[in-house]
Amino acid sequence: MSLLDRLSNGWNMSMQSLRILNSNKKLIIFPILSGASLILLITSFLVGTVFASSWLSELFDENNNILAYLLVFGFYLVNYFIVIFFNVALMYCVGKYFKGEEVDISEGLNFSFSRIGIIFSWAVMAATVGTILKMIQEEFGIVGKIITGIIGIVWNIATFFVVPVLVNENLGPVDAIKRSANIMKEKWGESLAGNFSLGLVQFVALLLTCVPLFFLGSLINTVVGVVLALEAGLLVIAVISAAQSIFICGVYHRTQGVEIPMINDDKVDMLFGQKENKKFW
Repeated sequence: MSLLDRLSNGWNMSMQSLRILNSNKKLIIFPILSGASLILLITSFLVGTVFASSWLSELFDENNNILAYLLVFGFYLVNYFIVIFFNVALMYCVGKYFKGEEVDISEGLNFSFSRIGIIFSWAVMAATVGTILKMIQEEFGIVGKIITGIIGIVWNIATFFVVPVLVNENLGPVDAIKRSANIMKEKWGESLAGNFSLGLVQFVALLLTCVPLFFLGSLINTVVGVVLALEAGLLVIAVISAAQSIFICGVYHRTQGVEIPMINDDKVDMLFGQKENKKFW
């Protein structure tokens, strides 16, 4: 299958995921809650940085790298925990929707609370990997950036299905990574055109909404333009984030033999490229 065909199928899958979201708009509440929580986290972090600037300048001194990286780890940990918590709730609800059951937001949140231990464990692992990559990047300069770039790609591919695995299978973080990697390796291969297509949709949507709103708002006041553009951007990101979770969840459930009317299995197979059909020249 050519690159254009893969992108075409990826685009179709993206549109199908957006249609599923459109048919059950309440699902968007999870990325909105996640985004709001992250904004509060970042705001509190920035405020804390301002009030503790003198202490932080000593903390980030060359002789205190360990303490500095512990702070980075803590920030990553809370960040990942928030994102994973709401993603687990979202994918739980999406799974119920695929099975023809009614979606309930509170039930999704309760499910995440019931998996709070495994969510925290996965957040610790993700934060550890993120901190190690940050250390390599800063300690080894351009070589470190190349190394972390390669490791980052491998990590993202290997963990592509981790969240739906955590939702649907009783596995710990390490086993969830192995399970996710096996699904990717045995069934789908390495081509992630669907993910790329959703990124393209997001870019176009941001361009078509944020830029016009900024200029329209600027006719009143520059601040108004910035606020309108920011609000539109956050909404677009929330929508695409929900659609991406639906896409990943849908592909996972297809590997488990669950029939999903709005997601065509043949297109999914072609989109990701089954490994057994690949030829290396």
